[in-house]
Amino acid sequence: MSGSFPHPLLGAVVELARLAGEAILPHWRVDTQVTAKSDDSPVTAADLAAHHVLLDGLLALAPDIPVLSEEDCGIGFATRAGWQRWWLVDPLDGTKEFISGSEEFTVNIALIEAGQVVFGVVSMPTNGRCYFGGSGLGAWRSEASGECAEIRVRPAPPEAFTVVASRRHSSPEQEALLTGLASEFGQLELTNVGSSLKFCLLAEGAADCYPRLAPTSQWDTAAAQGVLEGAGGEVLTLNGKPLGYEARESLLNPFFLALPGAADWRARVVELAGGLA
Repeated sequence: MSGSFPHPLLGAVVELARLAGEAILPHWRVDTQVTAKSDDSPVTAADLAAHHVLLDGLLALAPDIPVLSEEDCGIGFATRAGWQRWWLVDPLDGTKEFISGSEEFTVNIALIEAGQVVFGVVSMPTNGRCYFGGSGLGAWRSEASGECAEIRVRPAPPEAFTVVASRRHSSPEQEALLTGLASEFGQLELTNVGSSLKFCLLAEGAADCYPRLAPTSQWDTAAAQGVLEGAGGEVLTLNGKPLGYEARESLLNPFFLALPGAADWRARVVELAGGLA
């Protein structure tokens, strides 16, 4: 991007996300060993390689800011409750996509302060694309070529109302919400994409709504939420409250909606979702 980054730590974190991606790529589309964690989610050598790059890099950048990573998430609530500012990291978001050979996996890094996202960085190792931004800072998409453009949510769908849906995760509640949206807006266009790129589609104005009525963890969402908020979007729980990251015993998120903050149809979608809370 031209000029300086809008936060003193952001430029260094964008570069660190790129380096983590370089640590991932040698393991992509090769016979990488997959092991299961205690929750049966998969982990590979690529996840761990990226984790170590990020952990070392973030601690070198700001030794006073603790790191909570998916690959080192056993830090107790009593410790986390004392944090005012911390990094929330998913070294490889979309491990199942990575294992399948898809390009739809990302490196996610968010800076959290007082339970809110300050900024987020979502980097795609396979093509060098990076999304970054935060509330009050703006949001951008940069390319490997060096091209960088500011991005913004769209206030209204140009044609069909486009809903981002997970390729792998749904639920009866989510299907009920999709039925309600179709009744409200007509035939929906459903877009499936892996990892935190779902938020980024909204942030760059390529989709209208991302409902997630199935489980996610805090590291799955924080970085991309920062990008979306910088682009004029918001992430709400089903009761209409902003999704926050205050210290909690559980690192699971409640169900949520991601959508443009100023869309004319926003209140109706929130109302439909609230009926499922």
